[in-house]
Amino acid sequence: MSRLVFVLNGPNLNLLGKRQPHIYGHETMADVEAMCRKACGENGLELRYHQSNREYELIDWIHEAREIAGGIVINPGAFTHTSVAILDALNTFDGSVIECHISQVHKREAFRHHSYVSMRADAVLAGFGTQGYVLALLRMAHLFDARK
Repeated sequence: MSRLVFVLNGPNLNLLGKRQPHIYGHETMADVEAMCRKACGENGLELRYHQSNREYELIDWIHEAREIAGGIVINPGAFTHTSVAILDALNTFDGSVIECHISQVHKREAFRHHSYVSMRADAVLAGFGTQGYVLALLRMAHLFDARK
């Protein structure tokens, strides 16, 4: 199976470092991508990294991943709590799925406690800050190695 991982980011994550830094930190989306590229390089993974504020683009990338990737790390942003369409797309993906949230969503507003994506995710990381992406990629590498 492919060692290609799609890292997908949902709405408003393009504002990392600018939007509510007391919750999301000061790292930018470019910083997170650089951390992910480094982690992938160190662990023999290939990376496709995307961010969109548009639900349909995330769905299109999930569909693309079905054909070529072994795993998806997804931070769906607010779509976590609303998107049955993203859940349906993830349910068509045969590889590993790890859901990643920068903040500890269970210490926030009650509506953030429910995730449609968690119904498909093989693992969920929340509250590790942007380091959660690196932890997700380390787990993905372990899962790929275990398949051998």
